[in-house]
Amino acid sequence: MRVFVTGASGFIGSAVVPELIGAGHEVLGLARSDASADALTAAGAQAHRGSLEDLDSLRTGAAATDGVVHLAFIHDFSRYEHAARTDLRAIEALGGALEGSDRPLVIASGTIAITEGRVATERDVPAPGAVAAPRAAAAQAALAFAARGVRSSVLRLPPSVHGEGDHGFVRALIDIAHDKGVSAYVGDGGNRWCAVHRSDAARLFRLALEKAPAGSVLHGVAEEGIPFRSVAEVIGRQLGLPTASVSSDDAERHFGWLGRFVAADVRTSSALTRELLGWRPTHQGLIADLEQGHYFGRR
Repeated sequence: MRVFVTGASGFIGSAVVPELIGAGHEVLGLARSDASADALTAAGAQAHRGSLEDLDSLRTGAAATDGVVHLAFIHDFSRYEHAARTDLRAIEALGGALEGSDRPLVIASGTIAITEGRVATERDVPAPGAVAAPRAAAAQAALAFAARGVRSSVLRLPPSVHGEGDHGFVRALIDIAHDKGVSAYVGDGGNRWCAVHRSDAARLFRLALEKAPAGSVLHGVAEEGIPFRSVAEVIGRQLGLPTASVSSDDAERHFGWLGRFVAADVRTSSALTRELLGWRPTHQGLIADLEQGHYFGRR
């Protein structure tokens, strides 16, 4: 299969591309810059110049391939709703190019705030007004293409997709702890985050591309729920800093843009996904990954 991958040179994409190539697929990766294009070529993929805002480039890439994995997202959480609207328009362009072809469209989404107070499953949808609601509209748009001749699926990822080179939420928590001189959690820190290693996530994206039924919602979750306090404690230990609680009222002051996410309880099951696609995570968990030390050797 020839596969168009957006976000192909990013943290997750740079694991998805070799996963696809290793399984015998060809990859056409979206590249915004010469550096991204060079990285894709070095990885054995072809580069397709464009961006999320260039809808014609997305349509052309999708039309020239046998399926799409959409990973790209503008990670500017100070303009989260703008990023979500851009994502929605991109998905509409990609799905439109595949309409009526029965080709696969796999998009990345998130598990944050699907439910509160219980374990979320693949059958749950985010509540209106939840912190993740703006991005949920894009996921629903992707699923709607299942009725229009596209084998679309949504792969929800945890707040921590971890591994060497991670520059996401965990990297941000480390930088905040370093700058503030304390590794903090909200309240008693008992809220839980789910997690997955990026190599396990990459394998699931391939499986979804190859065999997920149209309209599937999948959970790329290896660990159902790690107490947030445990994450803060290992960060503090690795940095040689104290660990302390902040109140919910002070969360945004202390954590900045991340404040809206750190108190979320993101317990999430992937049981249905594992049964459907035979996915079995094999890489180390988040705490073990943090204990390796590679997160703490750079700023």
